[in-house]
Formats: sequence, structure tokens, C-alpha cells
Amino acid sequence: MDRRGGSREKPVADMGIILKSPREIELMREAGKLVCRILDKLEAIVAPGVTTGELNRAAEELINACGATALFKGVKVKDAKFAFPAVLCTSVNDEVVHGIPGGRKLREGDIVSVDCGVRLAGYCGDSARTLRVGRVAAEAERLLKVTQDTLSLALREMRPGRYWSDIARTMQKFVEDQRFTVVRKFVGHGIGREMHEEPKVPNYWDARQNSGDFQLKKGMTVAVEPMVNMGKAAVAYGNTDNWVVVTKDGKYAAHFEHTVAVTDTGVDVLTISG
Repeated sequence: MDRRGGSREKPVADMGIILKSPREIELMREAGKLVCRILDKLEAIVAPGVTTGELNRAAEELINACGATALFKGVKVKDAKFAFPAVLCTSVNDEVVHGIPGGRKLREGDIVSVDCGVRLAGYCGDSARTLRVGRVAAEAERLLKVTQDTLSLALREMRPGRYWSDIARTMQKFVEDQRFTVVRKFVGHGIGREMHEEPKVPNYWDARQNSGDFQLKKGMTVAVEPMVNMGKAAVAYGNTDNWVVVTKDGKYAAHFEHTVAVTDTGVDVLTISG
């Protein structure tokens, strides 16, 4: 899940950013490993005919078996008509984020973003992947590669002392050079004991955001999550419940996310199995 906006002039403490100790980062790693296990399981299950509700049930069984808590289930946000009812967000094709699992059967050629967050021993992990359902069209395949490459690019660029604006500009330029667009309305976020902490971590940059810039420091933990559209950047709510977000032009979107900790020289990815 995601949010918006951070301050180039303000110290980290004044921005509400909570630096994590090595012990806290290791606890976050355990939560991240569980999220990775869940996404690996879902990737093995995804196929034509499988419902998004079946994916949710598989994820919930593993979360419960490991004594963790699902971060998304029960979340309430302004304007939504009900609390989020599932442990996963499952966003299919033109759905960008916050798709609600249910009876929808996946079809050959679909793409589905699966976003999962857990709290384990008091600390959170959050990660997302966009998965292929069978064989997908060449342009959808390219969308997935570009979005995943954008996340990899951001992680390579991250290190103490760099301003997030520089990394966000690099991400945006890479996406736009591939003739895709970056979603503006939803962004990444700090993470730790809570799913959403400061700072807000956008995937694009313009002059209006300068007051929200921040400098990377060792011990920061953030969820970096580029959302990339095949068509235009504009998004809207897809129905009246004010949860699922879709592209306005109906073209496909992709979403990849990792929880990471800033180290002395770069980042440590916490939502992987190793």
C-alpha cells in the first residue's frame, strides 16, 4: 500500500522519520522474508481460472500459520465505504493498486499485481509483484520488465547522503524514456513498527515537491514501489467503494515494491528470501 509527498530543509527527526537500529532491521527482515514466501507461493499458484479470492486465501493461511498479522485487512481510509476486507491487494490489468480479492477468475494474458504486508514480532514488511497469467502480450511483458527495472534502478541509486529527489527524477526519466508513465497519485512510504511511516517516497519529481525532499541516512527503512502505466499517468477510483484505483484510459498498469534499509554504502533489501 502507498501514500504521498517529505522536507529538504528539515532534519530527519523534525520530519518524523524513525531511524532503525540493527536489531530492529533484523526483525523487519523476518517480516520481509515471510512476505517473500507468500509472494513466491502466489506466483506458483497464479494461472488461468484461478480467482483472486483463492490467492487471498492462500496468503491468509500462511500468514496465520506463521503467527503474523496482515497489515491491510481492516485498514480504514477517508472516503472508503468500508474497511479493507482482505490480506492482499490484487489489482488486475488496468487496476493500479488496492484491488479487492473475490470471485474474479484470472484469464490467459492478464497481469495481476499482488501486494502483501505483514507484521511479525512487532515489525512490518511490505512488498508487491505484478505477475503474468499464462502468456501475455509483448507490450504487457515490456511493461512488467520496465517497472521491475525501475525498482532495481532506484535501489542501485540509493545510498546515504543522496536526496530522494535525485533518485525519483532518475526513475521517472527511465520510465518516460520507455514511453510509459509514472503514477503520481500514489507513492511509497517509510515503514517500521507501522505500515505507513514518514517519509513519503514518490517515484517522480517536480519543483512543487521540493519542500518534501529528504536526504537518505543509514537506518532509514522505506518501501519503494514504482507504479507504471502503459498509457497516461491519470488514475481514478474504479467503482463507488473508493478502494480500487484504475487507469483513466483503461490501459494496463504494473506495480513492484520492496522494503529496504539504508546501509553505510547502499541498501539492504529486506523482502527477499536470502
